[in-house]
Amino acid sequence: MKPDTQLLKAVWESSRQHLSDTHVGLERYDLDNLVSSVFSSGPFYFYVVDFKTFHLDYVSPSITAIHGLQPETVTFQDILDCVHPDDMGFVSRAEQRAIEIVYERIPPEKRKLYKISYCFRFRTADGSYQLFNHQAIMLTEDENNRLSKSLNIHTNISHLSSESNHRLSVIGMLGEPSFLNIEIENEAPVPAASQPLFTDREMEVIRLLSQGMTSREIAARLYIAVDTVKNHRKNIMKKSACKNVGQLITKCITQGLL
Repeated sequence: MKPDTQLLKAVWESSRQHLSDTHVGLERYDLDNLVSSVFSSGPFYFYVVDFKTFHLDYVSPSITAIHGLQPETVTFQDILDCVHPDDMGFVSRAEQRAIEIVYERIPPEKRKLYKISYCFRFRTADGSYQLFNHQAIMLTEDENNRLSKSLNIHTNISHLSSESNHRLSVIGMLGEPSFLNIEIENEAPVPAASQPLFTDREMEVIRLLSQGMTSREIAARLYIAVDTVKNHRKNIMKKSACKNVGQLITKCITQGLL
């Protein structure tokens, strides 16, 4: 059974005033730099979608191992067809709410500093459905500040969680405020933008913890004292209200903080 992708397409069609109707070029160098800066904890692939044509400008080779699709021939529709049929309603509502937030709450000059994040189930190469984290970042816009190309990153997080929290986050990067844990199902009001929960240094520690590093290894990597790392860990756990590192990493990824 395939998902009803018309639900998602209807969202984009109703938001045409925010989507470009012209072609905007993209430097591959910029794409490589951006992907290398985005953290993913688990198997992932990425692609660039052009919202004028819904064609894929680039697809990373890792899509083959994850979905069994070939990067040279895969279409955007092929990827959408991998969404779990029962999750397509949530995905459509999350996309609609994300568009509203980006174009109603964020100034045009800062929209490239935000990423959209939510989780849903994807069909994988072996036919099973597993939980993935979806991240989307605006790459290019036209002269009218309408979205032209987006970088989408899909990360398999089934080793961390099997159920979606059915929340959307619009994450500010480089110190920009974020809209976190937005409820989608009950049309709850969008919360006010909040400053990052963790400092830049704390986020560095969290990323290294997610890679399985010990406090001593993190200290060596960051050129700081082991006691300093331990203090960071203590503050991180207090801020996040998590009891252990596994719970912390799961929370950060499902909320889009990683």
